[in-house]
Amino acid sequence: MRLTSSAFADNDTLPVDHTCDGENTSPSLEWNGAPEDTMSYAIIMDDPDAYPGSFTHWIIFNIPEHVTRLPIAIPVRPQLPDGSQQGKNDFGNTGYGGPCPPLGKLHHYQFTLYALDRNVDLRDGASKTQLLNAMKGHILAQVKVTGLYSRQ
Repeated sequence: MRLTSSAFADNDTLPVDHTCDGENTSPSLEWNGAPEDTMSYAIIMDDPDAYPGSFTHWIIFNIPEHVTRLPIAIPVRPQLPDGSQQGKNDFGNTGYGGPCPPLGKLHHYQFTLYALDRNVDLRDGASKTQLLNAMKGHILAQVKVTGLYSRQ
């Protein structure tokens, strides 16, 4: 399975539009090569460089199996027209919350795509921990793309 973005290359700088210093919109993501029996997808975006531990910026799950692309600027609401649901990020909000690191150190923002053999039974606003627990035993494949960002 392969995950890419037209906004940035893997291990390259995230454009400012996708951060708190810009429009704070989610970047476009595209994927292919999912296992045949994929029934849904989930994406978690987190920052493993955050202090004191990983910081979750975006959770979206129950993305239908026929979807292979998320456009730029996914609306910040609990449920999308295609049935996808968004969880609560560590800012305390539903939907995407862009990078907003403290001044100085370069941070790595990991977008992890999971191909699942079923939809997960969670309510809108679920946490990363709830999603990870619901996905246990149902992950067919996973892939990651990383964007970099720092504030000077």
